[in-house]
Amino acid sequence: MLRLSAGSGRFRIRLTLGFVLAVMACTSAAAPGAPPPAPEPAAKDTPAKGFPMRIVAYVANSGSGTVSSFDVRLERPVATTTVGSGPTGVGAAPDGSHVYVANGLSDSVTFIETASRKAVATVPVGSYPFSASPSRDGRWVLAANWGSGNVSVIDTAGQKVIATPATGELPHSVATLPDGTAYVTNSGSNNVTVLSRGHEPVARIPVGDFPSGITATVKGDRVYVANTGSGTVSVIDPATRKVTATWPAGKAPLGLGVSPDGQRLYAADSGADVLLVIDTATGGVLSEVPVGKTPQGVAVSPGGSRVWVTNEDSDTVSVIDPGLAKVRTTLRTGHQPEGIAITPR
Repeated sequence: MLRLSAGSGRFRIRLTLGFVLAVMACTSAAAPGAPPPAPEPAAKDTPAKGFPMRIVAYVANSGSGTVSSFDVRLERPVATTTVGSGPTGVGAAPDGSHVYVANGLSDSVTFIETASRKAVATVPVGSYPFSASPSRDGRWVLAANWGSGNVSVIDTAGQKVIATPATGELPHSVATLPDGTAYVTNSGSNNVTVLSRGHEPVARIPVGDFPSGITATVKGDRVYVANTGSGTVSVIDPATRKVTATWPAGKAPLGLGVSPDGQRLYAADSGADVLLVIDTATGGVLSEVPVGKTPQGVAVSPGGSRVWVTNEDSDTVSVIDPGLAKVRTTLRTGHQPEGIAITPR
């Protein structure tokens, strides 16, 4: 989350519910989770044939300047990688070769090579980047610069910024679609900016208060926006670029993830310390799974059999079986885990 505190002449970025309410006031004028059950056998997600890489979850630890990696199938830690200062968002390349980490206090994006789990490049971007999301073809990484009101478009091959399109106020997160477009949540202006395939802003879509997390289906036929200040999720139809539904979603939904078949939406309710499992056909909440304190990021395993949720104020990540709607195990991370991404294979 975004919390503002003085330090070394700069502000530290963390998105807490208190700050959400403060921003809402300026721009518009809970109990810990239950102890997890004993671990069960590892998940069944299987890497692509002929591709021996593990399926790995990468967690950005904003309070320790590191990224923790975990074997998703074995549900155990693999490594810790040092990145920039205040890392928040993480994105995984479509081919699984790299992950990209937005360093909020370093104004940069770190490239981590997944084969070695080492940082191999650091690219300067705008002020306070909050997320780093790759395009569906892997050519670009889009960093939402919360402090600059724009997005840095990084060429992944050249490892340099090639465009800086403007967005609304306080851009938070990015969802990319198969057609090359991208949707950016603007926390300060309560809307979503649509970027064209050529990285130009082409539309703004009004949503709820303090939109933060965003995700899109595999097909790209729906975009979901977490309105943290409204306690809702906005559903956008990319064909019309209009909101088609608004669903109640707990107290303060933040991170979002969608199942591979598009039938379930997962929302981290940072105000109630639960993961919401939502039926995308009706918008109804099917279950609420208690997790750790202040859940932030959500990532779904490639086969959809597990959902991983970072718990910022517990320094943990919860591994959830969505079919049984229960926590399988809880793993330690670095300090203040926020963003999370799972490699596709």
